[in-house]
Amino acid sequence: MFKSLKIQPGRLLETIHKTADLYGAKYRWGDHPTETGLRRLSLDDEDKGARDWFAKEVKDLGCELKIDNVGNMFAIYPGKDMTALPTGVGSHLDSQPTGGRYDGPLGVLSGLEILRTIKENGYVPNYPIALINWTNEEGARFPAPLLGSSVWSGTTKKEDIYKVNSVTDSPPRSVLSELERIGYKGSVESSHKVNPIACHFEIHIEQAAFLEKANKKIGVVQGIQAFDWQEIVIRGKAQHTETTPMEGRADALLTASKMIIKGNEIAKKYGGLCSTGIIDVEPHVFNVIPEYVKFSLDTHHYENDKLDLMLKEVKDSFDAIAAEVDGPLTVEYLPLFTSRSTEFDQECIDSVRQAAIDVVGEDNIMDITARAGHDSKETSGIVPTSMVFIPCRDGISHAPTEYSTPEQVENGFKVLMNAVLSYDLLRKKKADAASA
Repeated sequence: MFKSLKIQPGRLLETIHKTADLYGAKYRWGDHPTETGLRRLSLDDEDKGARDWFAKEVKDLGCELKIDNVGNMFAIYPGKDMTALPTGVGSHLDSQPTGGRYDGPLGVLSGLEILRTIKENGYVPNYPIALINWTNEEGARFPAPLLGSSVWSGTTKKEDIYKVNSVTDSPPRSVLSELERIGYKGSVESSHKVNPIACHFEIHIEQAAFLEKANKKIGVVQGIQAFDWQEIVIRGKAQHTETTPMEGRADALLTASKMIIKGNEIAKKYGGLCSTGIIDVEPHVFNVIPEYVKFSLDTHHYENDKLDLMLKEVKDSFDAIAAEVDGPLTVEYLPLFTSRSTEFDQECIDSVRQAAIDVVGEDNIMDITARAGHDSKETSGIVPTSMVFIPCRDGISHAPTEYSTPEQVENGFKVLMNAVLSYDLLRKKKADAASA
């Protein structure tokens, strides 16, 4: 399908590397100029640079650019019927602090390449296309993953999100202050009711090695697993390490260590995932027993019920660990973000599947469930949604060595473009049938 559309081979990958080099290239891991990672944290100066570049590119293509008041960018490319809701294609431009070049930017820049391609070919879709850059998908600088898409979907409130402080700055900065500082607190209300789309498609590296191990070229994503983010705060008692007997210590760090190990054991028991990526310790002194620890707990499972069981056992076990401490010690649980498992829309899935068959052949595709959170998780509760996965080497992501081959990038782009344009035709067919 759409074989008559002439593409520019390699241009998408060139754009990925160009924007990485200009806005956030860091952490060299190889000799080739493109063999670096990426540090482009949401709403920082590198992110502003990438946003400004993106804004110019889409305007040059004839898009209307709308920016909502949490910084989500909607580039509306014209279609034949401008009264209809646009077909959404989205992802994010922000990265992890020690991230790679593909996670996020692949999705936004693949969408940009769709717009470039159809414009060059004189192809006009039936309906407008909204290319979306969602704010702070990673939750790395501001601990609220899927920030922009969750406000748009209504699962979080703009007023609450504005107050979230960064964990990568000293002193911390708020979402609101950084939106205002870089000039991306837009005038459009961040709401699917005020700024609607008809559907949402997204391409992403898999971030695991299932496709690679199965020797498959495209993953047809069926949905996204459930996850929960929280912080655990432990308050013990600071004492001299050289004089205080081992018995009776209220060591907050030792207690936290036991909890982190227990969380890992519980995850294995239920076939889920549990990880800690941030630990804050006070006082940070060589010979003083830590009296304060705050650590992150990131818990995942495909099934909502099993995630609930995991979280209950985590709390019960952590409380029991704290109760075993001889000295005065308390535990506090601070919820940050919870997202239930998601099943994608069957017609969108079918559009991706047929596009993948057309591009790489039926033997080279695989049905798959996303293990990580994506903006498509938020959109799927509002509009029909699906995703395209491409392999990444050794399943590595959230690291500078994240890598997909030029062929994998090109295949994914072709699948995404064909899925989006075929869904555009499906929408028109259904509209014509409804009006007949």
